[in-house]
Amino acid sequence: MTGRATPADAEELAGLLAACDRERRAVAVEGGGTLAGMGAAVESAITIVTSKLNAMIAHERADLTASAQAGMTLHAFGKALAKAGQFVPLDAPVRKHATIGGTLAAGWGGPRRHLYGRPRDFVIGSGVALADGTIAKAGGMVVKNVTGYDMSKLYIGSFGTLGVLVSANFKTLPSPKAARAFHHPLPLGSRSRAIAQLQTMVATPAAAFWIEGFAKEIAGADADDGRLFVLMEGSEAFLDRATRDLRSALGRAGVPETHVVDAGAREAFERTCDAYVAVVADRSATFRSLGDPTDVEERALTMRAVAHRFELRADLLVDVMNGDAVLRVSDADANAFAAKIRIFDGALHDDIPVAQLLASGSAARPYLNAWGTPPPAIAAMRALKERFDPNGILNPGRFVGGI
Repeated sequence: MTGRATPADAEELAGLLAACDRERRAVAVEGGGTLAGMGAAVESAITIVTSKLNAMIAHERADLTASAQAGMTLHAFGKALAKAGQFVPLDAPVRKHATIGGTLAAGWGGPRRHLYGRPRDFVIGSGVALADGTIAKAGGMVVKNVTGYDMSKLYIGSFGTLGVLVSANFKTLPSPKAARAFHHPLPLGSRSRAIAQLQTMVATPAAAFWIEGFAKEIAGADADDGRLFVLMEGSEAFLDRATRDLRSALGRAGVPETHVVDAGAREAFERTCDAYVAVVADRSATFRSLGDPTDVEERALTMRAVAHRFELRADLLVDVMNGDAVLRVSDADANAFAAKIRIFDGALHDDIPVAQLLASGSAARPYLNAWGTPPPAIAAMRALKERFDPNGILNPGRFVGGI
């Protein structure tokens, strides 16, 4: 059994897994492929694609719950919920192709999680095809407190190494009435003060980024200290008050100029999210450092300094509300980039030990440290892998520590 398979339903997918398990054949699991650059590449006998598992299973509007198959795209899921004035904050890149299952399997935490919560916080049930072909279900369609371990959470962030998500149940939220985006060029010396003002605003931004570069991907022009992108969501009255507060806060930081976007604010936000995985042909690599918002500027500057040490172009996308620092390094020449990137990778991990690889079109990707230093819980993670996938067929080597 080799090649690519696109099962029509959960039962066919489970049957494929069972056959591969019996034959000890490695399986790569693919949703929309939008986060394929995360983790190590998988050498497999067969790739199972979940794109046909794309139906909305149920939407209990009055109960604020919904269930969908794992291959449904975030765009389609969001559009279906929006008809009832509801949403789930699944803010992954390239929503038109990103799938529910892939987003959850990658443990993706979007830029609005400080305000609404992480995607995993909204999952109340799941269906998972295990390596031996068993379809296991956990939770349900009722939002409640439970005693014991929530098995649905186990698969979130496991990169398909414990099982393949075939469906997920969510609690939903009422949609924000309106959105407004802001672009702010940052004059020299204003960056640190501006970030501090954003992090302490009473009118909390739904998302806020300090950006340098990404000129083709994200609207706005850099000044000496880069630029800010801010998203506000809420009622019209809230947006008016937040606009005044934001201008005052950034004015105190020495940022005099504000560009307001009403029509297309959410689209501008989505393009900013897309930049996380935007590659420069075969001559770029993108890394992410997760951490605390209080030191995110320092980590981002450290990452940029390493890039400049190796004469690589550095684009920065820094989530100042959650503490994610994203660095894309590139070179004008693919051969020059390939010669530098492996040495850069080692130097970056010397300074940022847990930097993660998000995307790369370079042929050098297999030689990069995709996860950085394994976490203290790596032994327990390996034990779980052995328990759920004893023959090691599911996405072998994809996850941290070679799991």
